[in-house]
Amino acid sequence: MAGTLTPLASLGLAPVLAQHAADLGWHTATPIQAAAWAPVRRGQDLLALSPTGSGKTAAWLLPLLQNLLAQPGLAQERPRRLRVLVLAPTRELAQQIGRLARELAPMLTTTVLVGGVSANPQMMALRGGAHIAVATPGRLLDLQRQNALRLGEVQTLVLDEADRLLDLGFADELAQVLALLPRQRQSLLFSATLPDAVAALAQQVLHEPLRIDAQADEAAPAPTIRQRAIEVDTPRRTALLRHLIASEGWTRVLVFVATQYATEHVADKLRQAGVPAAALHGARSAGRREQVLADFQDGAITVLVATDLAARGLDVPGLAVVVNHDLPRSAVDHTHRIGRTGRAGNEGVAVSFIAADAPGSEAHFRLIEKRQGQRVAREQVAGFEPVALAPAQPVSDPNGGIKGARKSKKDKLREAAARSR
Repeated sequence: MAGTLTPLASLGLAPVLAQHAADLGWHTATPIQAAAWAPVRRGQDLLALSPTGSGKTAAWLLPLLQNLLAQPGLAQERPRRLRVLVLAPTRELAQQIGRLARELAPMLTTTVLVGGVSANPQMMALRGGAHIAVATPGRLLDLQRQNALRLGEVQTLVLDEADRLLDLGFADELAQVLALLPRQRQSLLFSATLPDAVAALAQQVLHEPLRIDAQADEAAPAPTIRQRAIEVDTPRRTALLRHLIASEGWTRVLVFVATQYATEHVADKLRQAGVPAAALHGARSAGRREQVLADFQDGAITVLVATDLAARGLDVPGLAVVVNHDLPRSAVDHTHRIGRTGRAGNEGVAVSFIAADAPGSEAHFRLIEKRQGQRVAREQVAGFEPVALAPAQPVSDPNGGIKGARKSKKDKLREAAARSR
C-alpha cells in the first residue's frame, strides 16, 4: 500500500464532487482511498484496515456519494428513502462525518442521529426522509423503535472505526441493528486495528469481502510526525506547556490528559495565564462538546485539553501540535493520539512529557518506543530542568511517634491480605 499519493481526478470523481473536495483542500487520494474506490463503487463488501490519519472516512464517503449521485432522480425524490447507514462510535465522529457529507454533496440529505441531545429535532429532520444517516447505535435504535426511520431499503452499511465501536461496548446494539437491515446489501467495515472481536464482527457482517490492509504497522506513527520527549517534573508540566506555546508560536494545540478532572484543571490554569483554552471530556453535554470543537476548529481557542475521547476519528485541519501532558496507557493509544496531527501528508509535531520525578513515566515511555520501533531523544528545556527530589524526611508527629516511620492503615491491610493468601 505504500507509494505516492494519487490525484483525485484520476479516480474518475464526478465534477461536482471534485469541486467540493477541492474546496475542502482534497486534491490527492491517500493509498487507502485509491485502493477502496473501485470496490466500493461496484458494490463489493470491504474489510479495510488503515492507520489513524490515513483518510479512512473519505475512502468510503467519496465513492458512496458518487454512487448516490449517479442514481437518476434521487435528489428530487419525496419522501427520501434511506440508502446509506453509517455507524460511528462517538457523537463527535458522527457529527464530523455528517458535516463532510453535507459539504461534499449538499444536494443530498444527510441526517446525524446521536445521543446526549434531545431526540425531537432529529425526529423532525427525519420527517421528509434522508438519503444518508450517520448515527451512534443507541440513538439509532431509539428512533427506529419510535418509527422515526425505516431501515428496510438501506443499500450500504458502513461501520467506521469498527474497533472503537466494540471497545465502547456496542456489540449488543450492533447485533440489533444488523437484524433490522436487508440481507442483500453492501457492507463496509473500516478499522485501524483488527483485534479478534473485529475479525468476528467482520465474519458476521461481510459477505465475500475484499480485504485491504494499509496498516503496515498499526502502532507506528506516520512519518510526517516529528516526535519529541521532554523531561520535566510533574508539577511544572502546565507551566512548561505555556512556555512552549509562547516560545514556539503554537497557534493550535491538542493536549491529552488522563482524567476528566485534569482536562478542567489544566484548561483553567492556561486560561488564568491568558491562553485561550477549553476542556473536552465525556461528562460534558453533547451541545457543549460540539461548541468546544467548533471553537477549536475555528481558532477561537488555542488549546483543547482532552481525554482519549478525542484520540479517535477527530480531524482538525491544520492541527500541527499534539501534546501528551499525561502519557497514554498503551502504544496503540499513543499512535491514535499523535495521529491527530501529521494528517494527509502534512507535517506535525507530537510532544510527550516524561515526568522526571516519577520513575515509572520513563519506563512506560520506553515501552511505547519499543512497540512503535522508534527511539525519541530526551530533551530538557532551559528553566524547566527537572530537580532531583530528596527523599522525604521523617516529621515529628504531635500525637507521638514519627510520621512516615509508622505503618499506615493501608499498609497494615495490605500485609494482612498478603498473609491470608
